[in-house]
Amino acid sequence: MVILHKIEDFLFELFPKAKQAGNNESVLVEEIKQFYSHMGGVIPLVSIEEGWIKIEIDLPKIYSQDADYKKVIAFCETGKLSEAKKILALLLQKNPTNSEYHRVYGQILSDQGNEEEAINCLIDALRWNPKNAWALLMMGNIYARHKDDIDTAMKYYDQAARINPNDNIAINNIGGALMHLGRTAEAKKYFQEAIKIKNNYPNTHYALALIAEMEGDLHSSLYSAIQAIKLNDKKDGLYNNSLRHAIDISAAIIKTDIGQKVFRDYKNKLEYEGEKIIEVVKDESQPTAAKIEFAEVHNREAHRIKYKPSYPAVEHLLMHELVHLEFVMEARKAGINQLFVSTQHQKALFIKNIETDIKRLKVLGFSEDSIAKLCVDLFDGINRQIFNTPIDLFIENFLYHEFPELRAYQFYSLYNMVKEGLNATTKKEIVELMPKSVLSQSKIFNLVFALQFKDLYGIDLLSDFKATGSELSQANKFYNEYLEYKDDRKPAEEYELVANWAEDLKLEKYFELIDEESYFSKRTNLEGLLESIENDPYDIKTKDPFKEREMKTFQEKAKSIGTNMAVVMFMVDALQYFEKMPVGKVKEIAFEIARLGTQGIRPDAKDYQLHLISNKKFSGYHLLAYYYVSWKIAIPEMLSKLQLPYDNEYDMAEGMYKLNKNG
Repeated sequence: MVILHKIEDFLFELFPKAKQAGNNESVLVEEIKQFYSHMGGVIPLVSIEEGWIKIEIDLPKIYSQDADYKKVIAFCETGKLSEAKKILALLLQKNPTNSEYHRVYGQILSDQGNEEEAINCLIDALRWNPKNAWALLMMGNIYARHKDDIDTAMKYYDQAARINPNDNIAINNIGGALMHLGRTAEAKKYFQEAIKIKNNYPNTHYALALIAEMEGDLHSSLYSAIQAIKLNDKKDGLYNNSLRHAIDISAAIIKTDIGQKVFRDYKNKLEYEGEKIIEVVKDESQPTAAKIEFAEVHNREAHRIKYKPSYPAVEHLLMHELVHLEFVMEARKAGINQLFVSTQHQKALFIKNIETDIKRLKVLGFSEDSIAKLCVDLFDGINRQIFNTPIDLFIENFLYHEFPELRAYQFYSLYNMVKEGLNATTKKEIVELMPKSVLSQSKIFNLVFALQFKDLYGIDLLSDFKATGSELSQANKFYNEYLEYKDDRKPAEEYELVANWAEDLKLEKYFELIDEESYFSKRTNLEGLLESIENDPYDIKTKDPFKEREMKTFQEKAKSIGTNMAVVMFMVDALQYFEKMPVGKVKEIAFEIARLGTQGIRPDAKDYQLHLISNKKFSGYHLLAYYYVSWKIAIPEMLSKLQLPYDNEYDMAEGMYKLNKNG
């Protein structure tokens, strides 16, 4: 057996007689001979070669003692230290050359409070293996924590770091020991080195969060705490401590005035660019934490942000509404802003669709007034989620990247908002009242929001929603669709997600997205309104990028499937129906279908009805066929404006109609 020690100051820490003799190498050789003769049972051959001391010991082959050693470790893990010591003592008698036996024995003694004997065992461990990093760390810890001898502790810590400079855990532990002693400057250096080695170890980030707090750097402390959360894939003690720290540090930052300063600067910027004042009004009575009322929509000179001052981190809410305003300003500049509107008819349709739940509430004894209020609240609430969820994702992403100094406000506010959404969709008394379909739709929107919160700040609350597999799948689908837009969002693209997601959840019938420019021009100019109705009574010419997108998709799909024989047969039916009808009457029907067309006709939908053809129910394709044929007969000069891709179908239908008629 050959053992090599480099002759340096640290070696003399292991052989104190040589150290007391002034690091005398001759004394070192004798002390080494004495130790290894005693421990190994034979006289070793000791020599010095080029700065190294070489120890050669002729020992008989030692057989495997793994089984007994595993018992020792098992006893230690279950706290049975006395049983572990008994086995270790026997192992050391049989094999005193095993460094780990000495190291574990020393750890047991330290755990039992016998630090002096622990030091002796750990020194023996290092004499047999000077590169035993855990023995070095333990020695450093004992001198640092129990002997308050930081200078000696640093010798062992430095040696451990030199032996294995790429062991981030060892270096992190050194930092932890120093931080425990209040030596934050030295500790920080070790933590920073540990991060360089492995930057995804959550323990180190949490330690840096604590040090940054001690240094008064709250923003860095929050950043490191969030990193610790993001990098921890299990909700253990470290995760909970990191989350609690992030919440506490955020609360401390929110008490400063940085949020108000950032808000004032951003508000001034938008007022200058938009040439309109932005009023800020406290209002505890409104249903949402904050909302913006656009000047143009409310016939005011100024925009108005209304908010509940009782909400935590209210500056985040105010900034959120300002970003919403900036998005609208961008869309208006491009001439493609949309307004989200709903009618009493749509509200009535919503209430009709939850009729079964209304009856259930009546049976439970709820009054007519309370049920009526609940219905209105549910309708308004789900519409707010339809409109706000996609837009809010873009707004929060914008805030996160453009205003990093507001992360504390955003984190604190979003955490409370996600918890609020969680409560609204899981609390027993709420769940029992809500219609299942509305509850599920609302939960999906809240899950989407929770997915972004997890993305931004690492906090995973998804399982708390107790969502079904299909709800979680739908939320992930929506969030992934948002991610496709996120990094290169164009003005007004968020409205596409509003329309898409509402359609996927079968909520599109409860609202309208309408072109803002057209709405304002018609609302504010009676003469222009009459003229526009006369020239374009069914909004065929109105610029609407989302209808254009849907039409393009529809046309491409129609083109890909070739001639649509269902449409052909429906057109034959239309030609036969209109055969003897006066053109004026056909024109009335054409206009009624056009009115439906302004809201969109879905080819795969069923049960469309026309007032002027009361004895028929139409599928989507059936109605589109009548749409095309009625305009072809009564208003042929405007047919191309419909952009219905059915020219080939009509030619075929007309041929079949004539053939049947002549036959």
